[in-house]
Amino acid sequence: MHTSSVDVAPVVEGSENGPLTGLRVIEMGQLLAGPFCGQLMADFGAEVIKIEQPGLGDPMRQWGREKAHGKSLWWPVVARNKKSIEVNARVQEGGDIIRALVAQSDILVENFRPGTMERWGLSYEELSRINPRLIMVRVSGYGQTGPYSKRAGYGAIGEAMGGLRFVVGDPSMPPSRMGISIGDTLAATFACLGAMMALHVVNRTGRGQVVDSAIYEAVLNVMESLITEYDHAGYIRERTGAILPNVAPSNVYPTSDERFVLIAANQDTVFTRLAACMKRPELATDVRYATHSARGAHQQELDDLIAAWTRTMDSETLCTALEDSGVPFGDIYRAPEMLKDAHFKAREAIVKIMHPTLGAMHMQNVAPKLSATPGRIIHLGPELGEHNREIFSGLLGLPASKLIALEGAGVIGKTAGETA
Repeated sequence: MHTSSVDVAPVVEGSENGPLTGLRVIEMGQLLAGPFCGQLMADFGAEVIKIEQPGLGDPMRQWGREKAHGKSLWWPVVARNKKSIEVNARVQEGGDIIRALVAQSDILVENFRPGTMERWGLSYEELSRINPRLIMVRVSGYGQTGPYSKRAGYGAIGEAMGGLRFVVGDPSMPPSRMGISIGDTLAATFACLGAMMALHVVNRTGRGQVVDSAIYEAVLNVMESLITEYDHAGYIRERTGAILPNVAPSNVYPTSDERFVLIAANQDTVFTRLAACMKRPELATDVRYATHSARGAHQQELDDLIAAWTRTMDSETLCTALEDSGVPFGDIYRAPEMLKDAHFKAREAIVKIMHPTLGAMHMQNVAPKLSATPGRIIHLGPELGEHNREIFSGLLGLPASKLIALEGAGVIGKTAGETA
């Protein structure tokens, strides 16, 4: 790809090539929605060239609750496998560098407020004239069209407007939020999916297109039957805490060691196994609990019965009993439990990667797993401008005199000596 041919060299089983090897992606934008899309592509072998403001870089370099050696502990994850160059896209000469990169690339990802790329002379219309095969992935709060499109939009706002915030939390409290930036990552995931579909079209037709991923629409698309239930039944989903109304038992239950275990035994046959595990087999034939609808009608009292039982043992004993009885369960994990878990280790769900200054770092591995062409983590988030010389001199072939002039004018970061 980024050639005149649509053919890709075959990848043999066991090769270190990822499924996106051969793709070149330009990542513009910052923070999370655009960069997470770039991370997904980089994880599977795409060459992702991240463009950052000279001397400043992506604010994600500073984000994260904990820092070590003055470095963010979030940046190594979201920028893994990427290359970093410093280009001021706001000036003509910086735009020229980006246009030169576009001529040799397959995908451009950006998550600025709609109209920003156009203001910089980097609209899709202009860029597609340079490279008709270009796919432009645009992630924003409200999308590229519509009356709200020019509004500033963060993931939290998309979560609210997409319907997620209203249904998350305890019903006695105001709408809550997830403990992660789920709106941003959903929009980024849909953006990546859209890019792969557009890439298939490029391979058939030779023409690229715009992928328009709005945060609120990405959230809306995972809201199940929320709209239809209101449209046809007048039902508005409400906050229900740890349960789904009328689906019982399916809740988190306390243990003697002050942990919580999720038990999902709402199917008749599974509830029968849970009752036997509790040494209360009569519950399975009790008219209050014998059927799905009966358990739903007596949800609170059933949860109270199960909680009284789970409090009599620690989480390890409880989980062993549930597993032996064939009852679906899940310990409520935090990072410490994930790092110790045998299943996580067996599947390498968490890997340890060396960082040049921070040392060994554990983080989530690439997902999903592909049997023949898996993705992998090659390196962690780069230093600002670490690949300036490689891209400016190597890929673009800019002469040293030009680089000195551009660096002096603040158009690019330094290319001589140590990186910024």
